[in-house]
Order: sequence, then C-alpha cells, then structure tokens
Amino acid sequence: MRAIVLLFVFVFGLAAPALADDVAAAQNVIREQEQALARGDAAAAYSHAAPEIKQLFPQADIFLQMVQQAYPPIHRHKSFEFGEARSAGGRIAQRVHIVDDNGEAWEAMYTLEQQSDGSLKITGCSLLKAGQAV
Repeated sequence: MRAIVLLFVFVFGLAAPALADDVAAAQNVIREQEQALARGDAAAAYSHAAPEIKQLFPQADIFLQMVQQAYPPIHRHKSFEFGEARSAGGRIAQRVHIVDDNGEAWEAMYTLEQQSDGSLKITGCSLLKAGQAV
C-alpha cells in the first residue's frame, strides 16, 4: 500500500510541473500578443490567434481593428496581471486582471489550445467589467 501511495505522489509530482509549464507558455503567448497590441503591431498580435479566429478575421489589420473596437481595455490599459489558470487536454483557460486607461477594473478570460505543431494559440477572450455577474 505504501508503494502505491508513493507512486501516486511521484506521478502527481511530475504532472504539476507540466501544468506549470503549460500555464507559463500560455502566459507568454498572451503577453506577447498584449505587447504587440500596445505597439500597434497587427501582424505580431495576429500571429498568436488560432486558425478559427483567423477565419473570422482573415487579415491582421481587420483583427487589430476588432480588438480596438470590441476590447479597448485589452488594447490600452494601465495594468495587465495574470490570475488563475486551468489546463486540461491541450486547452488552457487563463484569467487576466486588467485596469483600463480610465482606472476601471476588468476581468478577461483567455482560452488557448495546443495546435498540431505544438504551439499554443489564442482561441478566444471574454471580457467583463470586474464585479459583474456572468
């Protein structure tokens, strides 16, 4: 029985770093897109979008325009801090706490999915003013 417990601890001990690595990779993708948006670099921001997003917005400048109009706190903000993350089956959900240029708090939920080439791409983002019910 003790061997089973030790095996259990060993297996879950190995799984935890993989989750941390997945989350770190996802945060890196989100941060790179956030920085590209701040620079107005449509091509770099667009490069982090999943194929499904690119089907909806077939050109980088169209994608940038959509972000500017639909997600102004993501496009321009005072702070952008990572919160809770969950990972399962090649998919990651990452919460981000944002304070916009007017000092208002927002919560963003990014979703990312591992692609066939192993990269992570952003599949979506929902945005709510902090404190609003879902």
